[in-house]
Amino acid sequence: KKKKKKRSSTFCQSLALMPKINGNEIRPGNVLEHDGGLWAAVKVDHVKPGKGGAFAQVEMKNLRNGSKLNERFRSADKVERVRLEQKDMQFLYEDGGQLIFMDTETYEQVQLPADILGERRPFLQDGMTIVVEFHEEEALNATLPQKVTCKIVETEPVVKGQTAANSFKPAVLDNGVRVLVPPFVGQDEDIIVNTETMEYSERA
Repeated sequence: KKKKKKRSSTFCQSLALMPKINGNEIRPGNVLEHDGGLWAAVKVDHVKPGKGGAFAQVEMKNLRNGSKLNERFRSADKVERVRLEQKDMQFLYEDGGQLIFMDTETYEQVQLPADILGERRPFLQDGMTIVVEFHEEEALNATLPQKVTCKIVETEPVVKGQTAANSFKPAVLDNGVRVLVPPFVGQDEDIIVNTETMEYSERA
């Protein structure tokens, strides 16, 4: 196996060229350079207190070690936004807590920790094409397709004549995830789940 070159010096130089954004412009999914690390904004709450200026309360996840951080950014704060290179890659298998992906053009393989997908990990299926994000050839993040097809393996029987969508019922999917589905959807049916909200989207 090739040894990875240390990228610390070039890493710092490249970050210096990144555009700065204001604290109130941070959006979920943005990758930020903060305190010498690369962080993905997981959750952003915009707060407008009665006194003082507005600020963004940002929950961030370190893309290198997975640690989490809650930081407050004022509108006047300048933050480095990092643009990552995105590549479509195919998921091959999981090994020892690492997800193995392959570039279908070059057959090059990369690995990322399974916990990078968090609670969405069950939606990653063998052979699925996902987006892997790189910074200077270093794989940092993976994004699932927004919509994934799953089969319902357990739910209450369909009641004829019941069409009210407001009375959703619990269902268990073939990947073990529990979601709420409309009453007209039955067991063994395929549905489409939105992986961003982890919710039922439509029938497949």
